[in-house]
Amino acid sequence: MAHPPATRERPLSPHLQVYRWQITMVMSILHRATGIGLTVGAFGLAWWLLALAQGGNTADRAMHLVASPVGQVLLFLFSMALVYHLLNGIRHLMWDAGRGYDIPEVYKSGYAVAILTVVFTALIWVLALGGV
Repeated sequence: MAHPPATRERPLSPHLQVYRWQITMVMSILHRATGIGLTVGAFGLAWWLLALAQGGNTADRAMHLVASPVGQVLLFLFSMALVYHLLNGIRHLMWDAGRGYDIPEVYKSGYAVAILTVVFTALIWVLALGGV
C-alpha cells in the first residue's frame, strides 16, 4: 500500500532559521569559510609565484593584478582570513588541552579572536604599507 504524499515540506534537520545566531555559531561558520578561502588563496599564491618565476610579461601581468584594487582587496581578505584562522585555531588548541570550555570563556575567547583579527590584520597592513 502506497503512502499518501506529504502535504507540506519540512526541513530534514534543524536549519539556520530555527536557531538564534550566536558568536559560537558565527565563529564556526567563519572558521570553515576561511579554511576554504585560504585553500583557494594558496592556489592564487602558487600561480603568482610561478608567474614571477617565469619572468617577463607574465610576471608584469601578475604584479599588475596584485597591485590593482581588486588584487589589493583579495590580498587584504586573504590576510584577514589567515589571521582569523590562525587565532581561532589557537582557540581550538586550547579547547583540545581542556581549557576554556565554560560558556563565559567560550564567548570571551570568541570576541577576543574577532577583535584581535581586526587589530592584527590592520597592523600587518600598516607595517606592509610602510607606516608606523
